[in-house]
Amino acid sequence: MKSFVIGMITLLFFGSATPAVAQKSAAKKVVAANTYTYRPRSADGIGKFYFGREIAHIMGSGNASWLERSSRPEEENTNLAIERMNLKPTDVIADIGAGTGYYTFKIAPKVPDGKVYAVEVQDAMIAYLNNRKKELNNNNVEVVKGGSMSPNLPANSIDMVVMVDVYHELENPAEILQAIKKSLKKDGKILLIEYKGEDPSVRIKPLHKTTVAQLNKELSANGFKLAYKGDFLPIQHFLLYQMN
Repeated sequence: MKSFVIGMITLLFFGSATPAVAQKSAAKKVVAANTYTYRPRSADGIGKFYFGREIAHIMGSGNASWLERSSRPEEENTNLAIERMNLKPTDVIADIGAGTGYYTFKIAPKVPDGKVYAVEVQDAMIAYLNNRKKELNNNNVEVVKGGSMSPNLPANSIDMVVMVDVYHELENPAEILQAIKKSLKKDGKILLIEYKGEDPSVRIKPLHKTTVAQLNKELSANGFKLAYKGDFLPIQHFLLYQMN
């Protein structure tokens, strides 16, 4: 009888604390995912580091012509990248860091019964996107002003988030990833196309390249796992992540 009473006391007073312990553990993981460090910045960085990676300066609107260069399809095989997205006509896509809409307006015809959100933080690029949309008489692209902490997308609405050479420039990657998670549908995915940081022959500034190991580390900390690694692009990774 005595052992039964002691067992009940243990269950009541110690067992009930288990959810609190679990919450505390989860909170620690969130803190870890959102931890940044700061050091003197390099020439192309902002002096803010995430999991040891210095975040790169954002590419300004003055580089619009480089995004639209005629050699890009051959250099990056952009047509194959879009083909391998395996888009369905009804898909809702978010092109975050859309820039001039180079990918946005090539994806849009692939989802005629869906939608493409073209997300940008720079006003000059937003004006460029709106002008391009008007020129093309497009009706399934919506231009969205994003923020440094959130892309400002509707909840539970996105089939795939696409970031082409953008992720490494996110000022607050953890917060953006958490906001993206809220906007994705249950089976939604994130596609990262990033210049290969492992390959010294890729002639891109170091902070504008990333490795698969680094990206996996950062995405994992925010509740995503690598679902598909495509090795078919000449100078970029094609990495598809899904929620854990």
